[in-house]
Amino acid sequence: MEENQKKVIIEKGKEYFRSIIIPAHLKNVEKLQLKSFKVNPFLVNYLASFLCGDTSSLSLAKALIYPRILGTSINTSFGQNLQVFISSLAEVAGKASGIDGIDIEFTDAIDGRTKYCQCKAGPQTINADDVATIMGHFGHLQSKARLDRLPLQINDLIVGVLYGEPSELSGNYKNIDKTYPVYCGKEFWTHITGDENFYFELLKAFSDCVDNNEIQGVTTLQMMVDGLAEEMKLAVPA
Repeated sequence: MEENQKKVIIEKGKEYFRSIIIPAHLKNVEKLQLKSFKVNPFLVNYLASFLCGDTSSLSLAKALIYPRILGTSINTSFGQNLQVFISSLAEVAGKASGIDGIDIEFTDAIDGRTKYCQCKAGPQTINADDVATIMGHFGHLQSKARLDRLPLQINDLIVGVLYGEPSELSGNYKNIDKTYPVYCGKEFWTHITGDENFYFELLKAFSDCVDNNEIQGVTTLQMMVDGLAEEMKLAVPA
């Protein structure tokens, strides 16, 4: 892949983060209310005390909000909007596929063959049902290729995991990898670009995007904690 193409992927990645991930995350954060949480009454006081040293309403609010905002919410946003980034990637690295179950087709920078790829976000993001679906799509494409006498090899059907390490892949991914290659993180991006450092450049680009963006996260977080604390006070009988 040429340098200008790699730069375009970097810029599209930044734009995806600025225009999609950050706004979606903030929207999810701002709509949180007490009813948004499934509170475990056996643990919530312990967690508040563990985090803040007391069980005041503010501490309880922090114990509920922090895990949601810093974990579940942002990961959900990334996964739900992944197709936007995949579409951008297809514009530069290859083409969007019209084949059912295939997200992107690209020329592998390592072996020069056309790859038919289903993209996934991270190393823990599929379940057992997804395995059957992916295997079904790939098997159907193999059968069609045989009928049409197309030079399709089994290693041309891949799952590309955008981030993570191979050692982090779940058992579901490993089941797929027994038949079809699963490329994760650095390996996936190397097959697309031919550059072993591209994955780390992309990660840095996302980080730079955050550093240069006035997210107002601290202000938003404090506002949500204060609001939830007040809601909790009103919910408790005098």
